[in-house]
Amino acid sequence: MSAIDDLPPLREVIRRHALSARKSLGQNFLLDLNLTARIARAAAPLEESVIVEIGPGPGGLTRALLALGARRVIAIEHDERAIPALQDISARYPGRLEIVHGDAMTFDPRPLLSGERAKIVANLPYNIATQLLINWLTIEPWPPWYDMMVLMFQREVGERIVAREDEDAYGRLGVLANWRCETKILFDIAPSAFVPPPKVTSSVVRLVPRAEPLPCDRKLLEQVAAAAFGQRRKMLRQSLKSLGVDPARLAQAAGVDATRRAETIPISGFVAMARELADIRSQA
Repeated sequence: MSAIDDLPPLREVIRRHALSARKSLGQNFLLDLNLTARIARAAAPLEESVIVEIGPGPGGLTRALLALGARRVIAIEHDERAIPALQDISARYPGRLEIVHGDAMTFDPRPLLSGERAKIVANLPYNIATQLLINWLTIEPWPPWYDMMVLMFQREVGERIVAREDEDAYGRLGVLANWRCETKILFDIAPSAFVPPPKVTSSVVRLVPRAEPLPCDRKLLEQVAAAAFGQRRKMLRQSLKSLGVDPARLAQAAGVDATRRAETIPISGFVAMARELADIRSQA
């Protein structure tokens, strides 16, 4: 008997289905059902929720989501070896688990949602976690099809996601994530909780989309942030030259001196520079 249901313990599931973790797939299985339940509860309220889960593996988080009341879980799994283990969970929760054998990098769950909003909850494979997040943050139109993300990353990536100006981890990812979402690191998980244990601590991060981010063109915001942080130790008057416009004009629009560095500029400043860049290019 496991902590949350009457299905076998995860170690037995892994042994039964020969689910050795594959480094090539970024797999680190979280076997502590108390921790998977804690992640699931972070996406509360779960009742009546539709959950999109990426990389469920042997299904520890999947089981927690279903046991704690999720109405429907759409589990996207790339590793065909894990499908039988997920089918066992589906049999335990009839009609509530939809298993998709596919690649989360290219799979669009919206046709399966029938217009409903969903939550994305996942212990993301480390090797594609950041790119998946960027894909979800750059969805158009905005607000997106999801109303919350509860995701596990390497601690270093989690710190970059939530970072704001004047913090060491602040960069392009922090600008994009905090422009479009409210972000928070909820808790950390030690390497010893995983099989195999990763070399780094993991963090569970919650992102809630802002209904109305500060208005600007997303692609131009990304361009400004990329230029500024591409030479993050240089002043804006140097780093922004790659945009092909007068850096001083962009800095003035943000209300800052061109001798400032990227890590000192708040998100509102990057938005102001993106809007000014749009004006300059429209007049060209």
